Amino acid sequence: MESRYFVRPESVPAYSPKNHVGTQNRRLIGPDNGARNLEVVLGVLEKGPGALPHVHPGLEQVCYILEGRAHVEVAGYKREIGPGECCFFPAGEPHIFAVVSDHPVKVLVIYSPPYHENPQQALRA
Repeated sequence: MESRYFVRPESVPAYSPKNHVGTQNRRLIGPDNGARNLEVVLGVLEKGPGALPHVHPGLEQVCYILEGRAHVEVAGYKREIGPGECCFFPAGEPHIFAVVSDHPVKVLVIYSPPYHENPQQALRA
């Protein structure tokens, strides 16, 4: 089936992830596409706290900013990032991601292994 290899974000249902405020995600690549070792999500976060302090045991995460600006904290480091920049959240490391721009942040998120939005993998920090 060819369609699992080509994805239009608007054709993927949106969901609100656990431990997030004002966030809509669309899983672009994951098990439904045949991916076994990674997951790619397009997130849109409204101004505000976004991802509350949380941790993903056994799961690495990369966030690449497409639009907007965000304040990011991980492992005691704090930084504001914008379009063309990314951040890395190691497995088990508490982190936050808050939108500071007046318009929403659009972010491409990559998880390895796939997250599947498993409640046991997103714990409040």
